Amino acid sequence: MNIKSQKDFFSGLMFMGVGIAFAWGATTYKVGEGARMGPGYFPLMLGVLMAVLGMAITFKSLVVETVGGDKIGRWAWKPLVYVIAANLLFGVLLGGLPSIKLPAMGLIIGIYVLTFVASMAESGWKLKNTLILATVLAVGSYVAFVKVLKLQFAVWPAFITG
Repeated sequence: MNIKSQKDFFSGLMFMGVGIAFAWGATTYKVGEGARMGPGYFPLMLGVLMAVLGMAITFKSLVVETVGGDKIGRWAWKPLVYVIAANLLFGVLLGGLPSIKLPAMGLIIGIYVLTFVASMAESGWKLKNTLILATVLAVGSYVAFVKVLKLQFAVWPAFITG
């Protein structure tokens, strides 16, 4: 059987691999049942769903004809580096880094830095769009996590809040 879409074939394999890994990892926790779910229930179901989705995508890549075989291009290194760096910076700013005496900067500053660094991966980066996006994400995250879910973590740096 010939691969008719390389992108779909390899993304389907990735979905299956991640799904199987999640499902396998979830079995180390108590799974429970639908009425009384344990801590492993959700990751197990998510893993199974991802694996099934991966199988469907892989099957589609072998059956449905695409123009030019939908070849995989070169690695996009710039976006990959910026997005990974943005997530690492967010984690460091949210929790701080005691080894270099960097205090926690809080949710709001973390989200602004995350958004600005990740946005620089885009080729037509615009400051105004990024500022609007960061503001919407910061306000939405504050409302969702702090006000609605009542999660306890720093919203602002300690030197601001005291």
